[in-house]
Amino acid sequence: MRMQTEKTDGLLALIRDGKPMTWGQQLRLTVLLSVPAVIAQLSSIVMQYIDAAMVGSLGAEASASIGLVSTTTWLFWGLCTAAATGFSVQVAHKIGAGDMQGARAVLRQSLTSTLVFSLLLAALGMAISGALPGWLGGDISIRHDASLYFCIFSLFLPALQMNFLAGGMLRCSGNMNVPSLAGVAMCVLDVVLNFFLIFPSRTWSVAGLSFTMPGAGLGVGGAALGTVAAEAVVAGILLWYLWARSDKLRLAGGRGSFRPQAATLKKAFRIGFPMGIEHVVICGAQIMTTVIVAPLGVFAIAANSFAITAESLCYMPGYGIADAATTLVGQSIGAGRWKLTRSFARMTVCTGMVVMGLMGVLMYMFAPQIIGLMTPVEEIRQLGVMALRIEAFAEPMFAASIVAYGVFVGAADTLVPCMMNFFSIWAVRLSLAALLAPSLGLKGVWIAMCVELCFRGMIFLVRLKRERWMRKM
Repeated sequence: MRMQTEKTDGLLALIRDGKPMTWGQQLRLTVLLSVPAVIAQLSSIVMQYIDAAMVGSLGAEASASIGLVSTTTWLFWGLCTAAATGFSVQVAHKIGAGDMQGARAVLRQSLTSTLVFSLLLAALGMAISGALPGWLGGDISIRHDASLYFCIFSLFLPALQMNFLAGGMLRCSGNMNVPSLAGVAMCVLDVVLNFFLIFPSRTWSVAGLSFTMPGAGLGVGGAALGTVAAEAVVAGILLWYLWARSDKLRLAGGRGSFRPQAATLKKAFRIGFPMGIEHVVICGAQIMTTVIVAPLGVFAIAANSFAITAESLCYMPGYGIADAATTLVGQSIGAGRWKLTRSFARMTVCTGMVVMGLMGVLMYMFAPQIIGLMTPVEEIRQLGVMALRIEAFAEPMFAASIVAYGVFVGAADTLVPCMMNFFSIWAVRLSLAALLAPSLGLKGVWIAMCVELCFRGMIFLVRLKRERWMRKM
């Protein structure tokens, strides 16, 4: 791993030093940054997949209780991500310009600012957790577990925020390996904790020997506790590494104020606020989708949740490549390398479309096996397979929107993409879903999603080609 890190640092130094880069060097750097980022994203979704499978073994109602609030948890995740990105993009620009002292100053201010933000968000989440399942139209039988899950999730939002911030700072500095390894560790820890927290004590027999496996038997609450505990441990590790070991951003032994400055907050707000609004728009649309799906029954709610989780195996590589695009574009712009910025933008988007296109083919072929691992309920399986096979056709264009957005974030251009997402999701997806769901059921909802993702990818490609995002700087 050290050799790979040295290669990555050497290529990134070419950007900061203003030296020419061949097409091969650009591609190599893209791959070196993308692979660890993809692993980190995949480990995150594998963790969700395992959570869903473990909870799914408890029955349809347990699965539906988590599925009901999943879109709202993603909304809060997205707000934490937006807050962290508002500062990490500034750090990428300063590193690209060779201003390491300025980068560390932004980091110090970000720790205070995002911690305060996440504490406020946690208080809000806990305050609405009791009423949320009812607002979403969930059946009375699943409201208690759904409320408990969301309350536990909200309580640990500060740990999640620090996880996102520390990982984002390391990635923008060019260190993809440590966040990637931390993501894998979090997945393993989550599985172990869930194993003991979700299920009750039970007797196992192996090779003729019987023994009692201890368990807390907390069910849905145990799934939430296992996940947030794993996130908290990894957040502590990432913060320690950022503080004491990072070669570019290490704060230990240095001096500087942790008080947020107006100029830094203004830039963070300009970058992060549109991203936060975008997450509100997207997750608000997902919540509206949940409201559309909820009357279709518990099986439809659970299948919709499982299909979304399973599809994440397809699109998380796109988000990993988008992370690499943000780093490459951010540092290139910070160094004033406009031609190189354009080249990295096109290269990362094309790479994402190819990778996710191949993932879409695999998702179509193995949809029965993927959904089958998550639930033993046949009705849920049939609906989930149908949804995945519809969505497989949208993956290349979905990749275009995901990675192009990462490019725009690296350029600190987030307002127009937010407006594009708003129009695409609310005008295309929800309109079609509301129109098709009464006659086609869950199938109509996923057809609407497929059409919208293709449309969104097209308009993002148009904006990428016109290059107005580069003139924002």
